[in-house]
Amino acid sequence: QVQLVESGGGLVQPGGSLRLSCAASGSIFSINAMGWYRQAPGNQRELVATITRAGITNYADSVKGRFTISRDKNTVYLQMNSLKPEDTAVYYCNANIKERSWSRFRDYWGQGTQVTVSS
Repeated sequence: QVQLVESGGGLVQPGGSLRLSCAASGSIFSINAMGWYRQAPGNQRELVATITRAGITNYADSVKGRFTISRDKNTVYLQMNSLKPEDTAVYYCNANIKERSWSRFRDYWGQGTQVTVSS
């Protein structure tokens, strides 16, 4: 079984910073891409940022220049700077994981962590 455990969410004032972490554990043979998504109330889940195994990154236009995704082995991070009220959402970690050498890659999700940007 695979688990993704997120941490680092919370309440921050506009212009502030937060760092999210997501650690993958359990039965893991290989991890392909990892990423962060977010969902605000009444909205669909949207991509925030992804990073491949080779370190290639991709960002939503709304967070470019403010957020930085990074990765260390089975952990993915999201450094969020210059936060805005519109960044308020539940942030979900995603990882594309192969559990065994013979199995296929499949997507796993964390439980979500709340980020609230408000004065």
